[in-house]
Parts: sequence; structure tokens; C-alpha cells
Amino acid sequence: MSMQSHLAELERRHAEMKRKIEDALMHPSTDSLQLANMKRQKLKIKDEIERLRSNDTLH
Repeated sequence: MSMQSHLAELERRHAEMKRKIEDALMHPSTDSLQLANMKRQKLKIKDEIERLRSNDTLH
């Protein structure tokens, strides 16, 4: 998998997590622990995207 396709996949997963979080926030019965886990996953994906982009600019 090329770097660009990997980044595109991570960006797709990030957008999907954002949508899931927004959907969960619309439902008052959403488990706060589950919501926190989704936010944590989204942040990990974002961090990975940023790490790959910064490594790509260094090379």
C-alpha cells in the first residue's frame, strides 16, 4: 500500500469516526464510555495521519 493510499484510508476512517460520534451525540441514550472510546479512536487516527504527513515532509 502506498503512502498516499494509506493516508487516504486513514482520512476515510477519521471522517467515519467523526460521523459516528456526531450520530451518537444525537441520541441521549448514548453510553458516555462508548462515546469517549470513539473520540479516543478518532484522535489516534488523527495522530497517525499527522505523524505520517510529518514523516513524508522530512523525506
